[in-house]
Amino acid sequence: MAERVALVTGSLAEPRIRRIAEELADGTLDPVVVNIGVKVAALMTAEIVERRLKLPEGTDKVLMPGRFRGDLERLAARFGLPFERGPEEAADLPSYFGRGKGRNVPLDRHDVTLFAEIVDATRLTIPQLLDRARFLRGEGADVIDLGALPDNPFPHLEEAIAALKGEGFKVSVDSFDPEELRRGTRAGADYLLSLNETNLAIADEGAAVPVLVPAQAGDLASLIRAVEACEAAGRPFLADPILDPIHLGFTASLVRYAELRRLKPDIPILMGIGNVTELTDADTTGMNALLMGIISELRLNAVLAVQVSPHCRTAVREFDRARREYYAAREAGALPQGFGGGLMALRDRRPWSTSPEEVERLASTVADRNFRIEVTEQGIHVYNRDGHHVAADPFALFPHLKVEDDGAHAFYLGVETARAEIAHHLGKRYAQDEPLKWGVAGETGGSAEEAHRLTFKEAGSTLSSKKKGESA
Repeated sequence: MAERVALVTGSLAEPRIRRIAEELADGTLDPVVVNIGVKVAALMTAEIVERRLKLPEGTDKVLMPGRFRGDLERLAARFGLPFERGPEEAADLPSYFGRGKGRNVPLDRHDVTLFAEIVDATRLTIPQLLDRARFLRGEGADVIDLGALPDNPFPHLEEAIAALKGEGFKVSVDSFDPEELRRGTRAGADYLLSLNETNLAIADEGAAVPVLVPAQAGDLASLIRAVEACEAAGRPFLADPILDPIHLGFTASLVRYAELRRLKPDIPILMGIGNVTELTDADTTGMNALLMGIISELRLNAVLAVQVSPHCRTAVREFDRARREYYAAREAGALPQGFGGGLMALRDRRPWSTSPEEVERLASTVADRNFRIEVTEQGIHVYNRDGHHVAADPFALFPHLKVEDDGAHAFYLGVETARAEIAHHLGKRYAQDEPLKWGVAGETGGSAEEAHRLTFKEAGSTLSSKKKGESA
């Protein structure tokens, strides 16, 4: 028997929710739209729901709008049915009900170890190193890589390793200096970056796992010899054919990774991505998505990420998200679509939550002075009882809003229409009163912005004039 789900909505959103409900109805799901008798259901309290909600016979579950902030447990106890909070946008209801790939797929699993390099470790004090390491661990790093600089002494290497290990970090030492590598493994480092067939004996001086690289640039044969030497000795290792920068051997280096995996299908392989992300003027989310695709297909086991250049400042966080989304997609036998969208920073797959025609219909029903703001492919829509205006530039809207003498209100509308303009130009989802979402690249916690918003409210702004015009 099909599950009967009551979709609670208000009068403004009802026609749209009914259309979506018709598309969702099948042999397993029977969505029933319930208009609770208010314009905007998201603004209701639990008390209003208790007084007004009349559920159809046979209802199995009740779905409230995503922006409804009432007590769901209280309502469930009152009506004797499970109450859930749906998506914030009605357009996302199909995905919520599993009509899109990857709904509610957990992203707690991956099979790629993430090294994060502190490239200037030699120049940092122990407290500074610990602070940086804690930050990188918060970004998703599993191993903290201490980068040594050429001709720059690292007198506190042993102390740094001890301090990091004392806080539970796994540590790698990354140096071209054989003596620093020796000191690193003797001091208890977990990994050494990097050894080759000419200096592999350094690995005998401690327990650190060596990361093996070619003896000469592009020399896959020498890397394989080093691998086989470790295999013969029963020594753990990681192999890295080295990813080269674009126009300096990038494609050939990708071929080396594929060839090494073909020749050695079971060995652990590491890819360092900094030569591409740091040395290419492009957003790192897209680059990391493609590099993670290569890693996932070849079943590589570790990645070394760097975030030195300003445009790479979220590289570790992005790769942590990428390894989780791609693992989930691969396990599901699916394309990497619909698994959270953490790498969709600049654009959204479905940027418009409503059509120009639906906005026009909504605008014609509004009978109060509160402004609603929406974005469609036509541009920015601002409407209330006094008119409906559309423009691509917020400055073109301002003369119609009549808020010249209301500074707080004008400020609010300026912020919201500026967000709407960005969303329109980039093709991102806009929701009034909500910050734009930038995928994993924009995850900052939002506490500062929320504090500013609360301060703005307390200053006496006319926030009732900014309520949303439609919610599921």
